[in-house]
Amino acid sequence: MKRLLGTTISLLIVAFTAYGCATEPSGQTDAAWTTLFDGRNLDNWNQVGDANWQLVDGVVQADKGSGFLVSKTSYTDFQIRVEFWVDPDANSGVFLRISEPQKITSTNSYEVNIVDKRPDMYGTGAIVNVAKVSPVPQAGGKWNTYEITAQGSHLTVTFNGTRTVDVQDSKHASGPVGLQHAAGLVKFRKVQIRKL
Repeated sequence: MKRLLGTTISLLIVAFTAYGCATEPSGQTDAAWTTLFDGRNLDNWNQVGDANWQLVDGVVQADKGSGFLVSKTSYTDFQIRVEFWVDPDANSGVFLRISEPQKITSTNSYEVNIVDKRPDMYGTGAIVNVAKVSPVPQAGGKWNTYEITAQGSHLTVTFNGTRTVDVQDSKHASGPVGLQHAAGLVKFRKVQIRKL
């Protein structure tokens, strides 16, 4: 009886440990993440500008015009994961804490840039006018992932698993997030966010 009880307890410990490892990657449960875009609709977004956003094969993409998809919800402290594809000549970005959602610029929000050919080191992986990156990583022609954290004045950007920005800046405290199309072909296929 003692042997059976010991075996049962051991199996339960193994099962709970395996379950905990499976549901908490990086210490976070997936339940904490909210999917803002999953390839099916743009229900969580407002369109600003004249970019020709369209849903195609599970992605939202644009190749003409200039504009944004702006989240309907504002965020203060958060982490966002964005999967994107751009052609080598594209100009795009992920905007954070936008204070004027109808007139978005890199001065009224944080712009985590997606542009490979910008000469001033505020290209892909950088936050425009806040944190430069050298050398500028290249995003063109492949799927990429941004993991961006804004917690108080602490901002971090991770591009394809490599930290490109770790900076303190307190210009912008809260606001919606935005996905930009300014030039070239730009695609987004998954956007998730969680409040901190």
